[in-house]
Amino acid sequence: MKRIFHAYAAALLLAAGGIASAQKAYGPGVTDTEIKIGQTNPYSGPVSAASVNGKLMNAYFNMVNARGGINGRKIKFISLDDELSPPRTVEHHRRLVEEENVFAVIGTLGTPTNAAVQRYLNQRKVPGLLLITGAKRFLDPKDAPYTMGYYPSYEVEATSYARYLLRDKPDAKVGVIYQNDDFGKDFLRAFKAELGDKAGRMIVREASYEISAPSIESQIIALKGAGADTLLNVTTQKFGAQAIRKVHDLGWKPLHFISFISSSKGAVLKPAGLDISTGIITASVVKDPDNILQGTDKDVAEYRAFMAKWYPDGDPSDTNTVWAYTSAQLAAILLERCKDNLTRENLMKVATSLKDVHLAMLLDGIAVNTSPADYLAIKQAQLQRFDGKAWVPFGKTGK
Repeated sequence: MKRIFHAYAAALLLAAGGIASAQKAYGPGVTDTEIKIGQTNPYSGPVSAASVNGKLMNAYFNMVNARGGINGRKIKFISLDDELSPPRTVEHHRRLVEEENVFAVIGTLGTPTNAAVQRYLNQRKVPGLLLITGAKRFLDPKDAPYTMGYYPSYEVEATSYARYLLRDKPDAKVGVIYQNDDFGKDFLRAFKAELGDKAGRMIVREASYEISAPSIESQIIALKGAGADTLLNVTTQKFGAQAIRKVHDLGWKPLHFISFISSSKGAVLKPAGLDISTGIITASVVKDPDNILQGTDKDVAEYRAFMAKWYPDGDPSDTNTVWAYTSAQLAAILLERCKDNLTRENLMKVATSLKDVHLAMLLDGIAVNTSPADYLAIKQAQLQRFDGKAWVPFGKTGK
């Protein structure tokens, strides 16, 4: 009888052990104490100002780790410099996946760079999440199920500008400066689509540039010369600042829209001149901590406290820093919601099942929503006008 009892007890222990182990499921880069994630960012090169995305995420994960990690696991964050060069991005992502054995890629920056590794990551079934690009190709659950952008959609942003013009300035003569890649082309395509049959009449000239170009001054001169009274400035940061300065130097006074990616006060408006940037319009989804109307906001206070302690070298007023703060929050939420089922498949399941997720520093009324059939995380944007000190929202939030 005693032997039967011992056998039964042993069976119970084995069963209990099986249940306990079944509660934990780990993919590559995960242990009981660590979650390894990677990304690339341009820490050098022509758009190095955008590297605040990687620096902010590193600071945020340092804070998370200091507080005990996520479900008891520390984040090992590997962020490599790709100079926004697609060949370098490919090289580094192979290293992250095949040598560093990361669980997921989170927060890689750039449209051409992410495009260069999109197929590779999907073939390896490695999640590429919260990518810093708003291009439509990174929102394709059918053909690229392991890829999800998070940056404000270029389509949503461009549509906001087109609707504003159709409503408030239907006789506009628009000159467009755009980057000659998926970023610029996606933006321009959506802008034209929203203008519809009025696009041919309203757009008087288009000018493109290569990211390797030293200057876009000649393109700005050409747009002014075409008689444009409205400028759609679809540029990255270095060129955004050049455009603002050249418009001023020419004595040109167009209605000026600037892409969200180039709306940073620290990296774009200050170098160009805050005074001459007054009146520029952008479409944003984040709060400006310098906006006096938001200065007593709890989110703004917590954000400034975070910056002071964990990223003191950063510029709190930089739009891209604010954006990266929301991105890091969402990354932590995704990993926390995976609990002990830290497989790549479950991470994608969690990432594609978000319902009304509110993040600190997103504008009021804007939340994150995804589904297996809809990877577009944020479907709204708010027009904002620069008043010389801060971005001030106006009008209604909408697509």
